[in-house]
Amino acid sequence: MIFTRIMRKLLEPLGRDDVEHFIDDIIIATETWEQHVEAVEAVLSRLEEVCMPAKPSKCYFGYAELDYLGHHVGQGMTKPDDEKTEKIKSAKKKTETKREVRAFLGLAGFHRKYVSDYDNLSAPLTDLTKKGLPERVVWNEECEEAFTKLKQSLVCKPVLLLPDIDKPYTVRSDASDIAVGAVLLQDQGHGLQPVAYASRKLNKAERNYSVIEKECLGVVWSIKKFEQYLYSVHFTLETDHQPLTYLQKTKTENGRLMRWALQLQQYSFTVKIIRGVYDVGVDYLSRLNN
Repeated sequence: MIFTRIMRKLLEPLGRDDVEHFIDDIIIATETWEQHVEAVEAVLSRLEEVCMPAKPSKCYFGYAELDYLGHHVGQGMTKPDDEKTEKIKSAKKKTETKREVRAFLGLAGFHRKYVSDYDNLSAPLTDLTKKGLPERVVWNEECEEAFTKLKQSLVCKPVLLLPDIDKPYTVRSDASDIAVGAVLLQDQGHGLQPVAYASRKLNKAERNYSVIEKECLGVVWSIKKFEQYLYSVHFTLETDHQPLTYLQKTKTENGRLMRWALQLQQYSFTVKIIRGVYDVGVDYLSRLNN
């Protein structure tokens, strides 16, 4: 915390949007080479001004792409680090204990943002680690299927766009009997492409909700999950559940739906109904285990 505060005080006087920091790392991201040179000179001058050294052997200049904090970033996109995906590829096909399952899920979970509906996809494996179950797990066909599909999803070089705050967002949401999932998308000139994926398992009470309640829960949770992108801007909400289009227009006697409808009033969005077959990633994966 102290070092983070020092770095913030160091870089704030520069007033540059293209210079950020993470603990003791300084990140410079610019659109052009000329801007990059200007930003580097500004940062080095600031370091010299406060007598803070930068070790040359740990500095990288002029890279279009680089590995950073377990991710490969550059060209307006981010994808998993090759080293980590190789570890996922080499993971044992069958695990025998809770500890081994948790180890794999820990590794896979690091890249969950690249996988549409990760929690639904990994549900058979996370169920193996529940409290009260024996330490030696029972590895069945459902676990094998989840393990295989999860590995495939993580090693096929999934790519996410870096968000552009000047372009509108689209949120796709879906729900199944065991999880809710969402994907944040943007069109940056090549059609809608994913910026981020998110998902979570339903708890015991939520699994007893009606279909429309589960779908509405998915919508509310998705918007809250991506709130840092969506608050105060107009966006499109895409869903394959037709009744949700009436949630903003009509009153309901269902108290739960009414509370959710009130929560959504602080956001500006247009609801668009799409067929499930076009609900990229979210609809398909949220039903894998049904």
